[in-house]
Amino acid sequence: MSAIVVPTSETVTDSAQLSDFVAAHHRLFVLTGAGCSTDSGIPDYRDARGDWKRSPPVTYQAFVGALATRQRYWARSLIGWRRFGRAIPNAAHHALARLEQQGKLALLLTQNVDRLHQAAGSHHVIDLHGRMDVVRCLGCEQRLSRDVFQAELLQMNPAWADLEAADAPDGDADLEVQDFSSFEIPACRHCGGLQKPDVVFFGENVPRDRVDASMQALYAADAVLVVGSSLMVFSGYRFVHAAARAGKPIAAVNIGHTRADTLLSLKVEQSCAQALAFL
Repeated sequence: MSAIVVPTSETVTDSAQLSDFVAAHHRLFVLTGAGCSTDSGIPDYRDARGDWKRSPPVTYQAFVGALATRQRYWARSLIGWRRFGRAIPNAAHHALARLEQQGKLALLLTQNVDRLHQAAGSHHVIDLHGRMDVVRCLGCEQRLSRDVFQAELLQMNPAWADLEAADAPDGDADLEVQDFSSFEIPACRHCGGLQKPDVVFFGENVPRDRVDASMQALYAADAVLVVGSSLMVFSGYRFVHAAARAGKPIAAVNIGHTRADTLLSLKVEQSCAQALAFL
């Protein structure tokens, strides 16, 4: 594999050149992040510098290692799911679905767990970090709808049902409760095991088959388009790094710093919906 050739990156504040970039390439590998869903009311994690806006998300090790961590997580999620689970696609999701309809998409790889790309009509999608609308048992691998799990949470914790909290990323909520020790968590119906959202937590590995399928699509593409991601997490950045090593042109839509700024051919600093409006 060849060494990385650093392109001459140009940052623009309108999407005319992005339209030209898309028109010039027939098989785009699209990688999306949290910025793609902010217009759907789902907060993102990082500021324009790429720094955390809040405390980092719970790690896999903390979640499985302590009941108190799971109680806090699921209590906040009970509140957050009420809005997260009803989020609808915005213009950016619809624009990328249109790109697929035009036959210009090699793959849409999303770091988001909200399934809004699929709701907008995209079909050739890999959910790199999983999906929040499914709960998975860590013991027997049984899957359960998050809506069904939500009903179980509410049945076991009726006193929490009417609490309000500000939305946080990925179905979390800023629930200002100091004592979560009374919160009850349903065990798996089949084996009694621990259940967690079917998403990749920090400290957990992305399944190998997802990475391999995504890399295969990347190498079949002729260019990369990043939409709404700072690429600070390696699980997403690795694909842009691989594209640069392969000499593929890379464009990004993101407000603020990305980890791959030096690898970009073009960067558009607009909201995702605004930048993709030409589609």
